[in-house]
Amino acid sequence: MNALGVYIHVPFCLSKCPYCDFYSVNFTAELLDKYMESLRQEIKKWSDAVKSDSQNLRIVDTVYFGGGTPNLLGVKKIAEVLNLIKMDFTLADDVEITLEVNPTKFGKIDFARLKEAGVNRLSVGMQSANDKELKLLGRTHNKQATEYTVKDAQRAGFENISLDLMVCTPGQTKASLLKSIDFCEKLKIQHISAYLLKLEKGTEYYLNKDKLDLKDENTQSEIYLFVCEELEKRGFHQYEISNFSTPNSQSKHNLKYWNAEEYIGIGPSAHSFLNGKRFFYANSLNEFINNPKTIDDGLGGDIKEYAMLQLRLSDGLRNTRFYEKFGVNIPQRYFHRAKLYEKYNLVKVSKDGFHLTKKGNLVSNSLIYKIIYDE
Repeated sequence: MNALGVYIHVPFCLSKCPYCDFYSVNFTAELLDKYMESLRQEIKKWSDAVKSDSQNLRIVDTVYFGGGTPNLLGVKKIAEVLNLIKMDFTLADDVEITLEVNPTKFGKIDFARLKEAGVNRLSVGMQSANDKELKLLGRTHNKQATEYTVKDAQRAGFENISLDLMVCTPGQTKASLLKSIDFCEKLKIQHISAYLLKLEKGTEYYLNKDKLDLKDENTQSEIYLFVCEELEKRGFHQYEISNFSTPNSQSKHNLKYWNAEEYIGIGPSAHSFLNGKRFFYANSLNEFINNPKTIDDGLGGDIKEYAMLQLRLSDGLRNTRFYEKFGVNIPQRYFHRAKLYEKYNLVKVSKDGFHLTKKGNLVSNSLIYKIIYDE
């Protein structure tokens, strides 16, 4: 039986960023206590639900605290959640435990205690190393706070740190983006998640999009390829459309999503994939506190979905893995359609499979649909 991933959604923020559509509410101590009590019960419930036939605890090899702003829990409560998971599941010897943190002033987060609690990977919400860009993004930190946070964590012994980098944001130029990339390199971190700004419905950015200095599609494409090239120059290998890492530093948890492996998400808005089914909690903290239940989201993990997810990876769809998972070869119609786009340098085809090129990544959603889902 394969190991599980566990995702904990921490739905608290001190303020809402204008581009963000992740579920979050304003932080209060009272809500935090109620959330923690429900979280305790749900962790136990899922542990009982996924025990093996021999009643052994299920092995977990990745834990990810996302949000929201997970570090608002504080070290004591983060350690408590991890202790609950350790009690109710069996942690793999090489378990990856990731905590998302926002940059903050020196000494604000006790990284030594976090490491002692078991956290061994950090994802830092930098977004930019340019203070003007950060202000336009509604962020409350500055470049110096990111540097403080990373160096403080490194002094505490963290050797697996990721920085978020938003691309094509208002006011951003190639020159300022290059400075952010140089900043990441100088900090000697292991991973970068580089996301193109996307206007999500309901966000402040979406409502005010006509007032924003946004890049057109051609400029976005040019800048995305520029970012990929510059990160590769600095030793960050692109292993997924938006993710780059130094050798052996890929996010094991995020790879579970793209490899269609099982994971349990706990918390309001958290999604899960288990026993071939997808389900999620509602976007409601009150419901998670008062009546925590999941909503069915249909079946998952079939041939088409697996192929779609694999094509987000730079390695792409490979027959060796495909046959191992499904007992059949990749459908020939996928190869035929992929070859149609190879001449446009959108796809690269080999005997064992095919993958999207960096240019193909720019139109990945429509391209994958045409290759996999068109009948």
